[in-house]
Amino acid sequence: MVESDALQSIVYSRGSLRLLDQRKLPLDVVYIDVKDSADGWNAIRDMVVRGAPAIAIAAALALAVEISDLDFTGTPAEAASFVSKKLEYLVSSRPTAVNLSDAATKLQSLVSKTSESAKDSKAIFQVYVEAAEAMLVDDVADNKAIGSHGAEFLQKQLGNSKTISVLTHCNTGSLATAGYGTALGVIRALHSGGVLEKAFCTETRPFNQGSRLTAFELVHDKIPATLIADSAAAALMKQGCVQVVIVGADRIAANVIKPVSWESKGDTANKIGTYNLAISAKHHGVQFYVAAPVTSIDLSLPSGEQIVIEERSPKELLNSEGGLGKQVAAPGISVWNPAFDVTPANLITAIITEKGVVTKSDDDGAFDIKGFIQSAK
Repeated sequence: MVESDALQSIVYSRGSLRLLDQRKLPLDVVYIDVKDSADGWNAIRDMVVRGAPAIAIAAALALAVEISDLDFTGTPAEAASFVSKKLEYLVSSRPTAVNLSDAATKLQSLVSKTSESAKDSKAIFQVYVEAAEAMLVDDVADNKAIGSHGAEFLQKQLGNSKTISVLTHCNTGSLATAGYGTALGVIRALHSGGVLEKAFCTETRPFNQGSRLTAFELVHDKIPATLIADSAAAALMKQGCVQVVIVGADRIAANVIKPVSWESKGDTANKIGTYNLAISAKHHGVQFYVAAPVTSIDLSLPSGEQIVIEERSPKELLNSEGGLGKQVAAPGISVWNPAFDVTPANLITAIITEKGVVTKSDDDGAFDIKGFIQSAK
């Protein structure tokens, strides 16, 4: 599983799930017990756990805990239906991250198929629990592969530079995954390879995932790092302080139609502010990378315009501490608080996955994502 000295957002053993309450970091390390899918739904919605990969795993394991000792008297088909409905409920907790809906669809298909030959409901639950547990183990291995592919590709792109400085946004590390991380995993791999000069992280307002979580991870791992205000990113690039921007992704549109204007293959939804960074990077000649598992790719979407963007509570802007503290904004002001934005593919240099790096396939700034996935199988 995860190394004993590594940060863990998800602590699981069969029948038991504890989630690190990331709202309390970096000052307090508190775990909460999750006993069923309702606890899991609330933990995801309230951002006790966050990050697309971690959300999917936490949801799957919350249901695994609920059914591990469930006294269920129905048929195998009824057990499969029970699991399927619980998964649909969990998906409703946060709609933008495709990893959760992708995991739910696969698990629903698994229990449905198993019910055709299972002798009792326990067999359905057993198959589900084992599949959910495998997600936890597989995610760490996938993240390390993302880190390895990314670090190798970046060094080649930058002429085997001995010193690489990177800017990242939001939190994409051990706290957003089962361990190691996606974009932060690439930074970890660069650091372990001795070529990282410095990692810069944005504060990532309004929930401050960068200042609270990414900075926490970088300090924990003794990686040379500097925190900047979100509004300082363009100035940082202008001064030539970074060669690369690496971010994660909550959903990547595969864009199966012919790209026109915005509809370029690989449009990526990520934490609000990512689009700003991509525009600044393009202007300043800084390479811009997305690091995410292939489960973040949604082959069904014709373009980024179809990605559902979650809107968060106005309190996150009106109050300090991402909505948890005292009011700081003027009473009566209206609020627009989207959790994500969509970066068009023509602003993205490459997409780093556990299967390898997806590069541009033509001059219009599109990625052949569908072809990449088919060749990677």
